[in-house]
Amino acid sequence: MSEVIVRRASYDYPELKELVHQMLERLIPGGIEWGSRVIIKPNLLGPAPPEKAIVTHPLVVRAVAEYVIGKGARAQISDSPAMGTFTRVMRESGILAAVEGLDVECREFTVSTTVDIGEPFGRVEVARDALEADVLINLPKLKTHTQMLLTLGVKNLFGCIVGFRKPQWHFRAGVDREMFALLLVRVHNRLKPAVTLLDGILAMEGEGPGNGGVPRHIGVVLGSRDALALDAVVCNMFGLPVDALPTIRAAGRAGLLSGAFDLDGELVRVPDFKIPQMVPLVFGPPCFHSILRRHLVQRPVLKRGQPCRACGDCRRYCPAGAIVQGKDKVLFDYDKCIRCYCCIEVCPHGVLGTEEPLLGRIVNRVMKMKRR
Repeated sequence: MSEVIVRRASYDYPELKELVHQMLERLIPGGIEWGSRVIIKPNLLGPAPPEKAIVTHPLVVRAVAEYVIGKGARAQISDSPAMGTFTRVMRESGILAAVEGLDVECREFTVSTTVDIGEPFGRVEVARDALEADVLINLPKLKTHTQMLLTLGVKNLFGCIVGFRKPQWHFRAGVDREMFALLLVRVHNRLKPAVTLLDGILAMEGEGPGNGGVPRHIGVVLGSRDALALDAVVCNMFGLPVDALPTIRAAGRAGLLSGAFDLDGELVRVPDFKIPQMVPLVFGPPCFHSILRRHLVQRPVLKRGQPCRACGDCRRYCPAGAIVQGKDKVLFDYDKCIRCYCCIEVCPHGVLGTEEPLLGRIVNRVMKMKRR
């Protein structure tokens, strides 16, 4: 049975450091050996200050780094950001300043190794540093995710897919959310982090995980050796069925769930946490998919009243090539769009969101009336 630890916490550093060290001491079996190489993998989605709740808080990263160094191990902080350079993200997130003076290496994932993650994906390129680490410590941020509902322990390790290989995998998974969820589970299981420590002190609700989301104080840190169990506990916190999370559904279908978990601590209940609306990405006969996706399926849009800055980040990152730059705003080709919502994720100005087409809203309203 997997153990999930839940603790009330704040960013008061002396208390946070003590809490993090206690949790790591308990969760890492056998401890960390002297001289071992430890990769600390935070969520470094893009350049953003800690108060925006887009990245793992710098004080959580520092506390983990100090623990690793205190064990005589070699600490390395690494990720492959979706937006901006690694150096810029480290600087603007406050992590670079937080670990100043510590014997820790900060290095972007750049080199990949091809490994077999299992069917149906086969061989996938994953960051070599993460694969070859003696210990991998997974430090996700508690955030919503427009495509995957929440980005927690399992989803965080998708950052070990280097650079533009991430949007390539989005494209290969296409509009199949369940297939992409299985990819995330397979990558996580291949990397096998020693421990997952979730920063849920300042979380993000709404249309996350980027600038479209809204910070919200929750005041918790969760830890477990089993990221799927930890993710399930977060679903319970928000009053969601566990299988509402696509990664947990995918793990269940693939026979990869460990089963029940043992909860240590008080489960914080946040029933009014704003979760993105999850709608089917494809349905009906394949010959009608193009029409249905254009007129019925939720899609990325420029938010009403929000000016597009024409920076081009969304267009460059879009794996499907579904975005073009218009005269004064971006334009979407919804026939090409695979609804991965990478554009929303990487928009540095938070002006992109989701919208259900008029016909889709009418159909959903009629269906709700019939159910009543």
